[in-house]
Amino acid sequence: MKALNSIKLFGLLITVSLFAFSCNSDDDSGSQTPPTNSTKLFASNNTDGNITYYDVTDASNITTTTLLTTSLAADGIFYDADNDVVLQASRSGFNLEAFTGISALPNNTSIVSALIGTVDMQSPRETAVKGNIVVVADNADVDGDMNTLDGRFFVYESNGTEFTLRNTITTDFKVWGITFIGNDLYAVVDADNELAVFTNFLNNTSDATLSASKRVVIEGIVRTHGLTYDLNSNTMIMTDIGDATNTQDDGGFHVISNFASKFNAIADGGTLAVSDQVRVSGSSTLLGNPVDVAYDNATGTVFIAEAGNGGGRILAFNNIGSGGDITPTLNNTLSAASSVYLSKD
Repeated sequence: MKALNSIKLFGLLITVSLFAFSCNSDDDSGSQTPPTNSTKLFASNNTDGNITYYDVTDASNITTTTLLTTSLAADGIFYDADNDVVLQASRSGFNLEAFTGISALPNNTSIVSALIGTVDMQSPRETAVKGNIVVVADNADVDGDMNTLDGRFFVYESNGTEFTLRNTITTDFKVWGITFIGNDLYAVVDADNELAVFTNFLNNTSDATLSASKRVVIEGIVRTHGLTYDLNSNTMIMTDIGDATNTQDDGGFHVISNFASKFNAIADGGTLAVSDQVRVSGSSTLLGNPVDVAYDNATGTVFIAEAGNGGGRILAFNNIGSGGDITPTLNNTLSAASSVYLSKD
């Protein structure tokens, strides 16, 4: 999940400040990125469900704060800096949970959900946000037949005091990472190397089974999980976990510049050539099972939630250039890291 967003989540349980963009994408309003006073990277995990955030404003002096939740595992993290609210999808509670007033809390403070969603999901992963809507990708098998690939998007609506399920969309592929670009929902095709798009996704307001508007093969990827999009640089970044049984050293990520024109030029079922991408992978990267990604266009930094290598890490990469086997500039242990979100204010 997750790059910069300039949005409001909700008005601290009293008024509803509309969600604006994706948990995994940059501000797609077309406005220029405002001056930054601080940069924080929020992370969730599947070991204890706690929320960890890193103040990465000064790369030479990074601080870490962990907030203790009642969840035992979590994914799909998002932060609204304007209202100081953090949201994540609980994989143990099978619902959405949001916490307010977190920035002033000291390390290892226990926090309680201020907003909570109904219990509907089976295996929640990434979240994407648009207006007052939160979409959660659920990668549980839908029909009980592992030989048929399917997944679901749970669409929740917030009224400022709770999340309620609006509708459920079932699709014909396994899902994981998702992000909005404008009104279109982009989704990785889990267990594969494809990227799908559902145009005007939220126009589907009833429970339905829906195929993607277009699916494109991303050449060079074995199995993708995470994605993020930066509007200001028109850059898409996707992760590759490689062989799912190898969690230590066969992962990577792909940087796709000039994304919109490249993707739009490819027909449904076509292929985005690896020559039109930059791939970072190799033993020095410590990438084995990179499940999520965030991007800071201002510094050219890619942040990765690495679930497998060494038990789990938060990694950062600079000077990507032509890609290759790059040593991370940040390497912090986070057991079973599952999701990242970058906030700049």
